[in-house]
Amino acid sequence: MERLLLLLICFLFLSQPNYCSSSLSFNSSTPLCHSDQSSALLHFRNSFSVGDSLYRCDYYSYPPKNSWKMGTDCCGWDGVTCDTMTGHVIAVDLSCSRLQGPIHPNTTLFSLRHLQRLNLAWNDFNDSAISSKFGGFADMTHLNLSYSIVAGNFPSEISHLSKLVSLDFSYNDYMRIETPSLKRLVQNLTHLTELVLDRVDMSSVSPNSFMNLSSSLMSLRLPDCQLNGRFPDNIFHLPNLQLLDALYNDMLTGSLPTYNWSTPLKSLGLSYTGFPINLPNLISNLKSLKELTELYLRGCNFIGSSYPTFLPNLTQITSLDLSYNNFGGQFPWSLLNNAGLTYLDLSSNNFIGQLPNLSTNRTKVSSSNGSSSSQSVSQIPSKLVYLYLSDNLLNGTIPSWLYDIPSLLYLSLEYNQLTGHIGEFLHNSLVVLRLSNNKLHGPLPLSISKLASLNQLSVSFNNLSGNVESKIFFRLKNLEYLEMSNNPLLSLSSFTFATNILPKIIQLQLSSSNITEIPHFLRTAENIGDLDLSKNQIKGNIPKWFLEVGKDSLFYLNLSYNNLTSIGHLPWKYMTVLDLRSNMLQGPLPVPPLLIYFFSVSRNNITGQISSSICNLSSLKYLDLSYNHLSNMIPPCLGNLSNYLIDLDLKSNNLHGTIPSTFAKGCYLKSLKLNGNQLEGSFPQSLVHCRNLEVLDFGNNKINSTFPHWLETLPELRVLILRLNNFHGTLGNPKTKFPFPNLRIIDLSHNEFHGHLPTNLFKYLKAMMMNVSANKGELKYMGDNFYQDSVIVVMKGLSIELVKIQSLFTTIDFSNNNFKGEIPKSIGELGSLRGLNFSHNNLVGHVPPSLGNLTNLEWLDLSSNKLEGEIPIQLVDLTSLAFLNLSENYLFGQIPQGKQFNTFTNDSYKENHGLCGFPMTKACGNDEGQQPPPSSTIQEDDFEFENGFHWKVVLLGYGVGFMFGLGLGYLVFSSGKPKWLVNIVYGGRHNKVRRTKKNAHGRTR
Repeated sequence: MERLLLLLICFLFLSQPNYCSSSLSFNSSTPLCHSDQSSALLHFRNSFSVGDSLYRCDYYSYPPKNSWKMGTDCCGWDGVTCDTMTGHVIAVDLSCSRLQGPIHPNTTLFSLRHLQRLNLAWNDFNDSAISSKFGGFADMTHLNLSYSIVAGNFPSEISHLSKLVSLDFSYNDYMRIETPSLKRLVQNLTHLTELVLDRVDMSSVSPNSFMNLSSSLMSLRLPDCQLNGRFPDNIFHLPNLQLLDALYNDMLTGSLPTYNWSTPLKSLGLSYTGFPINLPNLISNLKSLKELTELYLRGCNFIGSSYPTFLPNLTQITSLDLSYNNFGGQFPWSLLNNAGLTYLDLSSNNFIGQLPNLSTNRTKVSSSNGSSSSQSVSQIPSKLVYLYLSDNLLNGTIPSWLYDIPSLLYLSLEYNQLTGHIGEFLHNSLVVLRLSNNKLHGPLPLSISKLASLNQLSVSFNNLSGNVESKIFFRLKNLEYLEMSNNPLLSLSSFTFATNILPKIIQLQLSSSNITEIPHFLRTAENIGDLDLSKNQIKGNIPKWFLEVGKDSLFYLNLSYNNLTSIGHLPWKYMTVLDLRSNMLQGPLPVPPLLIYFFSVSRNNITGQISSSICNLSSLKYLDLSYNHLSNMIPPCLGNLSNYLIDLDLKSNNLHGTIPSTFAKGCYLKSLKLNGNQLEGSFPQSLVHCRNLEVLDFGNNKINSTFPHWLETLPELRVLILRLNNFHGTLGNPKTKFPFPNLRIIDLSHNEFHGHLPTNLFKYLKAMMMNVSANKGELKYMGDNFYQDSVIVVMKGLSIELVKIQSLFTTIDFSNNNFKGEIPKSIGELGSLRGLNFSHNNLVGHVPPSLGNLTNLEWLDLSSNKLEGEIPIQLVDLTSLAFLNLSENYLFGQIPQGKQFNTFTNDSYKENHGLCGFPMTKACGNDEGQQPPPSSTIQEDDFEFENGFHWKVVLLGYGVGFMFGLGLGYLVFSSGKPKWLVNIVYGGRHNKVRRTKKNAHGRTR
């Protein structure tokens, strides 16, 4: 009787199978579990090892499995469910059990023939293949192997599970589904209600394979599956479909229904797909889709209006993502009137205006007796949990209602133009607060100290001020990410001296924060992984206690632009990025950890040699040892490291010997800079293997070689600097049909080249022929997120370091060689050229009138040659020209007048005895003496050069030049002689003028 009563209870409470199985087992005199099934379970579980906590399970509690013991009733084991009548095992849940090892094809799991539910999610099965025997569970209704690290082809035998209701193989990145397997799955699983295949590789699957999906389907999840082609239209009309998620399939196209779309759809996700979305049609359909509450359209292809005019009508939507769509116009404040809104993401658009100051209105409500009373109706979205409005053009202050939403957990307003103070938060719910890159000022609000659940706080790049007291952080025991960089008026001294705060900190960014010591609380930061203390006033030796911080966790450390003198041994074994540039470090080169990816100690006082042990760093991609005092030879094995390296910068040291000759096949190098050493010998031809090479700077060395013609085959080469070496011989004609297709900067000056200028070479410099006028708004620089290339060039007679190379910058410098013959007319086709220097050669003939076509030219130096004839009148049209030197030639005739030529001084033409007219004192024919332009338009600075002549650099004149318009920071000199900036054109290599850096809005990684 008792047993029948229990069966009745189980029948009524089918949602508690574990309760029923364990209760029946406990109350029955005979164990319900069959011994062979108990053994099979134990054998299956014991075939795996139990590993450390997988990071993906950190948010889940591990189901205890201590109850799995031989001789006990398996129906009472955790995660095991039995049929209450037969005792057969019908469900096994081993999810998130830290199992590690492959699933063997003959595992005892397959002997459990009565299984209906199997959950092996969140384990590590070592990329093992899914056996076809999974198709043998005839009664299976629920199968879940998500996050289980299985791989290979999806077994077509799964389609034999005709009773399957739910199938989840999501987040197995190395599993593939082919079209035949998917078609059989779709055709045979007629009872399927849930299909979850996130990030399973379907790149070879035709989307038409989904055409015959079960009409019972309620949930279809296909995000990031590499689907391409047209999505079947009929899926949008499935009668029971409630969730459709195809996010992050950028090659997937299709069309939304334009009418009669009346399904029970509740959630639609098409972010980053190729679906063209018509706004008017969408709003029309939303009236029919009355159940739709979640809409995710991030980074979509909207057609029609660029402003989401339909937004005020989304009253039923509770979750909306329209980020990364370049929508513009006024901020759609009416969205915030939706009282049920819980999730709103409008980040990375171009919305302007201010956030509304929502208020609480009063409205009259009639009662049953006919009287009326007033009642509050709040316009504030009081259920809001997520609000992301970052990366727009919002201005004004943060409205007070944003501090008064008790449900708000995530608030991101960074990268806008918000002003005013940060207000006091009235509730303690916030988990994420991101306000960086605005114009906020005033102190940090004390209410932050009460946000006990806060995990992320970002207020970098604002104008915050006042003292940051350590007491603000005492209660923030869950804070893992703190960004407070670049608030110049914020004082962090008491905060950095505090202890026993921020025990869980993982990322700490305090760049440009006026701190003088490494924060003391880092002593207890056991999990610190990302630490940026750059651009401060930290001085002296790095304290010994700091070398113990994050030994097993720190992977990013930036101490650059401080005054550190010594660092010692580097103990961080998982370090991947270490930036120590621009300090005062002395002693030998520190040996970076084995896993290092980026390593820079440039601009220090490091001495000694480069150890060959650096070649053991097989993860190293970026190595910058420039501007130190390193000596001895470059380890030959560094050439072999080019299989890994992307950027190698050894410039401005005392290295000697030869350049490594063993650059490997498959070389990855994009930038190789050895300028300013004492390297000699020949040019290494193995560099021809470096097909990705963009910057090659071997200037200021003692290399003795002929011109390396094989460089012209490198398809990506943009910068070639060989100046101040012992190169010799002729350049001749190119050896390939299309040489140097991307070359934009070439400097062969101060060598011993002779022969004619390479006419055919200039005909094929295609990158210098580009019309740059259409790209004036695009300021792009050479390099990537980890490094930006720099180079020293002679501009307007001055040696200047470009700390960043603007991608459109072009110049040719063949000066101080022994070239002869005429200047090729083909140079006039290089329309994007900014600078041209052929000075100090033996060139003859006329100045080509075709130079007048170089409308972007800013400096032209043809001095100290044997040119003759008149100055072409066409040069007057070079309105960007700010520097001209035609001195020491045999030119004659009247100097052209007008436009930019009215700004040049006598020094541009001296030692050309046949020239006359302004600005020369010699008049032409019967002309009267020339008058200079008004002094208010011209200012001059005289610079004397070592070879006995001098030029004048013109500051103001007709036109300002493209490079000034782009704000590249080229230096303009006023009165006086700023010798600390001026490197005379033939002077030492260490006196240089640096471009002014533009302040970045975020950290460069």
